[in-house]
Amino acid sequence: MFDHRKYKAFEPIHLTDRTWPDNTLTQAPDWCSVDLRDGNQALVNPMSVEQKTRLFDLLVKLGFKEIEVGFPSASKPDFDFVRKLVDEQRIPDDVTIQVLTQAREELIKRTYEAMAGVKKAVIHVYNSTSTVQREQVFGQSREGIKAIAVQGAQWVQQYAEQHPDTQWSFQYSPESFSGTEMDYAIEVCDAVIEQWQPKSGRDIIINLPATVEMSTPNRFADQVEYFCRHLVNRPYVRISLHTHNDRGCAVAAAELGVLAGADRVEGTLMGNGERTGNMDVITMGMNLYSQGIDPKLDFSNIMEINEVVESCTEIPVGVRHPWAGELVYTAFSGSHQDAIRKSVNYHSEHNKQHWDVAYLPIDPRDIGREYEEIVRINSQSGKGGVALVLERDYAINLPKWMHTSLSTVVQSAAEESGVEVSPSNIKRLFDEHFIAVPTQWQLDDYDLHTDEHHVSARFRIGDQSFNGEGAGALEALCSALTTAFHCSIEVVQFDQHAISGGTDAKAQASIAVKINGEAYFAVAVAGDTSAATLQAMLTAFSRTGLEAVQAA
Repeated sequence: MFDHRKYKAFEPIHLTDRTWPDNTLTQAPDWCSVDLRDGNQALVNPMSVEQKTRLFDLLVKLGFKEIEVGFPSASKPDFDFVRKLVDEQRIPDDVTIQVLTQAREELIKRTYEAMAGVKKAVIHVYNSTSTVQREQVFGQSREGIKAIAVQGAQWVQQYAEQHPDTQWSFQYSPESFSGTEMDYAIEVCDAVIEQWQPKSGRDIIINLPATVEMSTPNRFADQVEYFCRHLVNRPYVRISLHTHNDRGCAVAAAELGVLAGADRVEGTLMGNGERTGNMDVITMGMNLYSQGIDPKLDFSNIMEINEVVESCTEIPVGVRHPWAGELVYTAFSGSHQDAIRKSVNYHSEHNKQHWDVAYLPIDPRDIGREYEEIVRINSQSGKGGVALVLERDYAINLPKWMHTSLSTVVQSAAEESGVEVSPSNIKRLFDEHFIAVPTQWQLDDYDLHTDEHHVSARFRIGDQSFNGEGAGALEALCSALTTAFHCSIEVVQFDQHAISGGTDAKAQASIAVKINGEAYFAVAVAGDTSAATLQAMLTAFSRTGLEAVQAA
């Protein structure tokens, strides 16, 4: 089934006199965050109004002057969020919010209802123009698709006139621009712009989406340069880019697109978006920063940005994420560590004006980070270092919430010995305190009976049997232990993942539990996730020293 002949190469436009390769980025583009619209629609769990508000406040703090806040005609949560921003006057005077709508009158009307009373805003209307969409989705001719765009532009203009106290900007996107014939894309955009009276002084934006990334970034730059050259009213509009990351090149495509003549870039913090994501504003902004260009956005506290984005999107920031990842300013190689150390000292001794340190493209302190070497463990070592040793040397991956308890055990051993704790000793301490379990607390067998959302279970533990009920196997086990030992049990944290594949597959489970108010941590490995989870619970419980209450 893996047959490359199923696909054909992207057909580039003919542009032999392209100029963009000789251009240089000298200033940041206008930025528009689409985290709250495009980013939100790509989430497994869309953001609540409260989460959206928190992320909006962060975007304002970072310096975004244009923020797409939703698709208010498409959902009540988006409508309510826009109304919250307007009614509570949460939009600073120097910030323009943007909303998206399809080119349909009832949706455009609803969009203006959501925006009533706003001081200034961008109405972003779109319809798809690509060959594939015209032929296979809409069954429309070129003229039919252009008529939809023109009619949408007219409705946007007409409804704006009903709200004369608002400063309106208009934006049009020929969706799937990169899959549209360039001359036709220009024809449609010229027709839309003409409806909006380009010479009147109104802010008009033409947004060029690589809705699906179809080619290398240089081909996209050719499209942008060709478009900018041939658009009739180019002097009266801002050209915006909205690149997606299907080929992993969204940032590169945006950077080259700006070289090719674009004025503005839409994207999201950390690149969240449909499929592989949107253009990553932090990456592109920090790329500019590393070249001595003011990105016009403040990324000086990258840890705060990470925390808010993770909290609002429920997507962890990758440890190798460019500029923002947990490990990108950490050197694991001894030779790298030595070079960085010497280079930093050279900077200090020679009072160099510009940053030029081996292996570090920027000074991590600029964004609230520090350079970190790989950690060798002693009494002064941090919790992350101990977990890294287990991961590096023994392929044991622990959730972050276990790092502190593990570090406490290792640090106590280091303080007692007064010397460095070797990786083998770290592994021994881990096994002793979190894995080892007495024979009488080993899970021999279990039997589950499920009735709708309810589980009845019998557990064979050592030489004893316990019965319990609950919503799942773990809850049933907690119920059985609570009854047998007259105690209270609260599962605080829980993690499980596969650690091998194939016929010898294994699973690892980690648990943090409070038993009679005391915290216990344990890890177990078993043939499946259920067995590993149950054993982790039993291992943690074995540390309590509780004895079963004898029946009268």
